[in-house]
Amino acid sequence: MTELINFVADPNPLIVITGILGLVVGSFINVVIYRLPIMMERDWRKQCAQLLAIEESKFDEPFNLSQPRSRCPHCSHQITALENIPILSYIWQRGKCVACHKPISIRYPLIEATSAILAVITAWHFGFGWPLLGALALTWALLAASMIDFDRQLLPDDITLPFLWIGLLCNLFGLYTDLESGVIGAIAGYLLLWSVYWLFKLATGKEGMGYGDFKLLAMLGAFMGWQVLPIIILMSSFVGAIVGITLVLFRSHDKNMPIPFGPYLAAAGWITLLWGNELTHAYFLWIYP
Repeated sequence: MTELINFVADPNPLIVITGILGLVVGSFINVVIYRLPIMMERDWRKQCAQLLAIEESKFDEPFNLSQPRSRCPHCSHQITALENIPILSYIWQRGKCVACHKPISIRYPLIEATSAILAVITAWHFGFGWPLLGALALTWALLAASMIDFDRQLLPDDITLPFLWIGLLCNLFGLYTDLESGVIGAIAGYLLLWSVYWLFKLATGKEGMGYGDFKLLAMLGAFMGWQVLPIIILMSSFVGAIVGITLVLFRSHDKNMPIPFGPYLAAAGWITLLWGNELTHAYFLWIYP
């Protein structure tokens, strides 16, 4: 057992194993991105039916993260295990369904590859240990939440709230910061964007962001502490503003159409997770040279 741990703890095997695990988790993240919003919508309909005392809509089969089996959206062909190998199956099938030969979205292997790349970078940064385990979980949660927000303008509580508590649990043992900083970070992260939301709404009469953004920043604050919140907000706001202006100027994007803020918060949070100390130090040197 000791020899196995020593083998895995070596940087090269660790990075290889983490990369393979990232591919597998990336395949699962594709399932989460597609199914979780549908599961939430069905749950909302059920709750509304109960509140209004009307007949509840019935569905033909259970729908969750494990059922039914993945299938082609065009012909409903059930995906076999060999057709579900991350990236390799897509290449082998030449990006097409084996049954109806209609194209499969390139997004699926891209998310699997992104999951693996982010996992490898995280493993390279943290090395073997408990901090790596928590950082990988947060990395994959941020990837799933970002894509759901990109697709649906929705940040699921099923992701943000459990990981807020996981962040506090990690910091109970001081993995990323002390527990006090994590608790204050969760509170401050929520209240900061909540305050911006209400100031913007009072000034313009419009909603500038959703409550999911508050919870996402609270989650990041719980993991990394209140000290990194200015860096996360600055980075995400700067990139979000650039992307938003670019879309309006060069792609005829309707300026009244909402642009999800969650992916920018998630990207800034992930970068801060790895290089937060260096960024915070540079930030304070810039403010107080």
